[in-house]
Amino acid sequence: MPNLRSPRRGSMGYWPRKKAKRIYNRVRHWPKSNDSKMLGFAGYKAGMTHVFVTDHNPNSKTKGQHIVRTATILECPPISVFGFRCYTGKISSCDVLAEKLDQNLSRKIRLPNESKTHVQMKKAEGKSIAHVNLLCHTNPPFKKKPEVFEIAIGGPADHQLKFAKDLLGKTVKISDVFKEGDYIDVSAVTKGHGYTGTVKRFGIRVKGRKDEQGHRHIGCHGTNWPGKIRYTVPDSGQGGFHTRTELNKRILKITDGKAVNPKGGIVNYGLVNGDCALIDGSVPGPQKRLIRFRIPMRLMKTVYPTDVQYISLTSKQGR
Repeated sequence: MPNLRSPRRGSMGYWPRKKAKRIYNRVRHWPKSNDSKMLGFAGYKAGMTHVFVTDHNPNSKTKGQHIVRTATILECPPISVFGFRCYTGKISSCDVLAEKLDQNLSRKIRLPNESKTHVQMKKAEGKSIAHVNLLCHTNPPFKKKPEVFEIAIGGPADHQLKFAKDLLGKTVKISDVFKEGDYIDVSAVTKGHGYTGTVKRFGIRVKGRKDEQGHRHIGCHGTNWPGKIRYTVPDSGQGGFHTRTELNKRILKITDGKAVNPKGGIVNYGLVNGDCALIDGSVPGPQKRLIRFRIPMRLMKTVYPTDVQYISLTSKQGR
């Protein structure tokens, strides 16, 4: 007789499958860099398209040929640096805010009544600083309420503080941080599906017609001992709206919206008016959701140049 085997349903690599706390995620880990520069950026998912690129990989079977790649369009409006935060260890010691703040920022956080930039700056210089993060907010093209988050800076602590002072109150473009051909780690909150059952959530087998009316249920919740349900048992619960990070996505092209806008705009999004980035492959999350990306934690050893020959402008159904 053949060996009977029943592999478990659902990957434990994505556990716990719990609901994200907010609609955009936070980056828990940042790569180390010796250069004083921003280690991340953010954009809004507009849609998907396909492009023709020249394959420059010498070990590929399609070397030198034009190949078709799916690409995600991220609209990346300039990010405003409204302050920076100093840390002593893992605890924040002080915040320094810019003198002039965008009034739309008051829709997200409480703004001070008067500017205390000089007082906060002296307080920051008098402390022993472990590292400094930039306080940034987005300028979304389709709503007034911005998203607020931190972006880490590379280099030693004293260089980080000097770099943060130079950027205080200014805006940063995606071309100032990344260039075409760079690899990035993409983080986002996936598309939510609400409360889902075991078949959709874990992909268990649908049972036959004689299984006591439990066709979409699991067969057993566990053994008599221990007298509890283990967390590894596939069960119904939250489906989607999880925080996910995908490693080593590639930036195919950084351009303006005119190069990617189909006639009438992108379905369920509209026209891309500012800078945008074409990311190789898919990206988590639905349209108009904030996508954060950073310099990769596991840098690729070999990087081949990108050569985009054609960008499809045919209208596609939103994904």
